[in-house]
Amino acid sequence: MYVPVKTLTNSDLEKTLNTSDEWIRTRTGIVERRIAGEGESSSTLAVRAGTHALESANISPKEIDLIIVCTSTPDILFPATACFVQKGIGAVNAAAYDISAVCSGFVFGLSIAELYIKSGRYCHVLVVGSETNSRIVDWSDRSTCILFGDGAGAMLLKRSESKASKGLLSTHIHSDGEKSDLISVPGGIGKTAVSHEAIDKGEYFIKMSGNATFKVAVKRMVEVSLEALNFNDLSIGNVDLVVPHQANRRIIEAVTKKLGIPANKIFMNIEKYGNTSAASIPIAIHEARVAGLILPGSLTLLAVVGAGLTWGAALVRW
Repeated sequence: MYVPVKTLTNSDLEKTLNTSDEWIRTRTGIVERRIAGEGESSSTLAVRAGTHALESANISPKEIDLIIVCTSTPDILFPATACFVQKGIGAVNAAAYDISAVCSGFVFGLSIAELYIKSGRYCHVLVVGSETNSRIVDWSDRSTCILFGDGAGAMLLKRSESKASKGLLSTHIHSDGEKSDLISVPGGIGKTAVSHEAIDKGEYFIKMSGNATFKVAVKRMVEVSLEALNFNDLSIGNVDLVVPHQANRRIIEAVTKKLGIPANKIFMNIEKYGNTSAASIPIAIHEARVAGLILPGSLTLLAVVGAGLTWGAALVRW
């Protein structure tokens, strides 16, 4: 993982917004978030995280077959941010492209990598979630700007000849375009073209219907978590750790309560980073491993919901 050095605390936001540290903590669980600095972008964060992943796995960049960058804050409209990441890490033999599933992006990226590897097409796939959300929030809108932060996380997947039930067991992804209005950046590009009027109206910033999003997020994360467990003939009792998308503490608590998961099996770091969208789950995985909460043989459930509406889950046996 990699996060920018700059930290923006709730106390900092009190100086510019009609809000308070207590109000933000109570409603979201967030205390601070990281903000990309000058010269940083989704690709530079992704390069740092991706390089760390390769070093951890002792894999040369030249061995990478495919790079998938999951982001809703690309450096530019095109070429893909993944191409800049490929250049940055020196993965000269890799294909590279972006996917956009917003907060669900990393699990969607894992699902693509899973199928490439299981088909025998590729051996090494690097999946990176990287976001600079601070560039697309309206810093005068307290309903959204308090929620988001910047960061990147990466995972390297490698084909194994072992038949043992370990590794990425399965991925499960879904979408519902009927709810595309719940979270969006409505400003047009191919639809209406960029206009001064749309910019002045703030249409290139995140818009969100918070209450409606909360209800559907809980429902869908519970459903897809059970789907993943049932698919693998497992139960909640088999899970050693749940690593949920870090969007809101109350969402996480509601999901885990409905699933009947004890608090000591839930990993949360939302207080430090806020919602880093597609980077959220890989950052959390890294920190859980460093903390000794993910060990060889551990069964980890990943669950996420995001704009689109998109949602997904994955089971990993380490």
